[in-house]
Amino acid sequence: MTTKENDNSVENLEVLNANLARIEELSQRLVASMFNKKEMNPGLQGPGQDLFEKAAAAYTSGVMADPSRLFESQVEFWGKSLTQYMAVQQNLMQGILAPPEDNTPPDPRFSTPLWDEHPYFNLIKQQYLNSAEAISDAVEGLDDLEERDHKRLKYFTQQIVDMMSPTNFLGTNPEALTRAVETNGQSLVNGLENLVRDVENSDGELMVTLADKSAFEVGRNIGTTEGSVVFRNEIIELIQYAPTTETVHKTPLIIFPPWINRFYILDLKEKNSLIKWIVDQGYTLFVASWKNPDQSYRDFGIDDYVEKGFLTAIDQVKAITGEKQVNAVGYCIAGTTLSMTLGLLEKRGDKSVKSATFFTTLTDFSDQGEFGVFLTDDFVDAIEEQANRVGILEYFIMSRTFSYLRANDLIYGPAIRSYMLGEAPPAFDLLYWNGDGTHLPAAMLMEYLRGLCQQNRFANEGFEVLGETVTVKDVKVPVCSIACETDHIAAWSSCYNGFRDLGSRSKTFLLSESGHIAGIVNPPSKKKYGHYTNTDMKGTPEAWQSDADFNDGSWWPTWEAWLKSRSGKMIPARIPGQEKLHPILGPAPGTYVKETIKVS
Repeated sequence: MTTKENDNSVENLEVLNANLARIEELSQRLVASMFNKKEMNPGLQGPGQDLFEKAAAAYTSGVMADPSRLFESQVEFWGKSLTQYMAVQQNLMQGILAPPEDNTPPDPRFSTPLWDEHPYFNLIKQQYLNSAEAISDAVEGLDDLEERDHKRLKYFTQQIVDMMSPTNFLGTNPEALTRAVETNGQSLVNGLENLVRDVENSDGELMVTLADKSAFEVGRNIGTTEGSVVFRNEIIELIQYAPTTETVHKTPLIIFPPWINRFYILDLKEKNSLIKWIVDQGYTLFVASWKNPDQSYRDFGIDDYVEKGFLTAIDQVKAITGEKQVNAVGYCIAGTTLSMTLGLLEKRGDKSVKSATFFTTLTDFSDQGEFGVFLTDDFVDAIEEQANRVGILEYFIMSRTFSYLRANDLIYGPAIRSYMLGEAPPAFDLLYWNGDGTHLPAAMLMEYLRGLCQQNRFANEGFEVLGETVTVKDVKVPVCSIACETDHIAAWSSCYNGFRDLGSRSKTFLLSESGHIAGIVNPPSKKKYGHYTNTDMKGTPEAWQSDADFNDGSWWPTWEAWLKSRSGKMIPARIPGQEKLHPILGPAPGTYVKETIKVS
């Protein structure tokens, strides 16, 4: 061994020893942080025991009714497994260090070349995919289950299958092992540091950081469209955006974003900002920025959000602009509540809203899509107990639930990169927003989950809002709905069915490609996702799409053409603060959007 090689060996050993010492220190911090974890209702962690009892009973019933089916599935599973094993063994006996033929379908989890090139890792991959297929087929074959229970069982089974992927474990992840060797363990140290940081920042909970939090600041490089806070109460800040055109449409527009997240999803970087784009088209635009509630808001219900949020904001916009009517937009849960507000206004004979647009909005909850697996009593009861005990539902609970609907993309993939490869999270504005959640008041949350999601009262017998019972038939103003084709939170077919039942005579439905966020935040400049249009809404969702015209590019211009025809003549642009009774309280994006509420 040369002197240089000896020096390198000593240096590598010192690095390795230092990393081992650092790992011990971080491990102690990790254990300490996990001991500080808050008490949480165990019912939030998984489905009730009754689901597994029903599954076991259905499986037993199926075996007794048709024993040959079980035998055939077992023979098929073990036949594939042994064939793979024998093929690997035969190659090794012949001195061939290569995997046998691999006909498994492409899977982004196994994109590292060693999964296809190394016989050990290829065998692990093929055995896992074989087992996953067998489990999926077994669950699919359960006949004696109600459709809802069958759907839930398939979902939670898939969660277990995804969790057990060999990519999620250090000892069976070739990329992580290679990185650890190449860095003398530094990647593992970095990964453990990332893990400890996430657990400490989440008070003992494991919440994977999806984006570099130091890369963004609301009001500095996201949420920067020029505007002013012109009204504030205990639940909203009302932002009026500065005009960028000399003239604007006479009828103002107000957007109600969902209060489950921050409003700046509609105002990320300038090139992705729907808010900036709307202003540039010549509209006087207002946006409601919701208060992030603390535990003192426990008794705030849907009535409070309607009265102090929707109705107050509409009245303020009318007063500021001097107009008798506004156009309104509601996104997701805010769209649902906007539709109930419209029903209330109809009952009162109030014509304040000229037209309404709904983004990814459910008004009929008979089919809640993928999210429906979390809307049975076992989960909702646990949510109710947790929210009533604390006063609010802390944002990470809902955020984690939504993430599990896309676990490989939003949990396991980021965890592998962060904790096993030791990589820093990316500077991605949308993922930064995704991790910037808000709490939900206990009363409002349970009214929403029980009265709307479970009992579907708005679409059926009626939902009481400020003393009036309203239904979807009470929504009479011209309406437009934008749903998203791969939306995993508000399934587009459910959006369509509920929208079709509204009482309005003028209904326009647009279907954007992509999902709940990317389908909405889809600027024309990207030329990425197209959209479907069809004026005939008499048939099923499938029939509507089958007969629809596909349009390249964003739905934004199509919607704006619809909105323009309902927005009046052009008048001189309105400047925030001109109306003396509504002085500027501060610059956009305001103060509510920046609040972080710690829960005791």
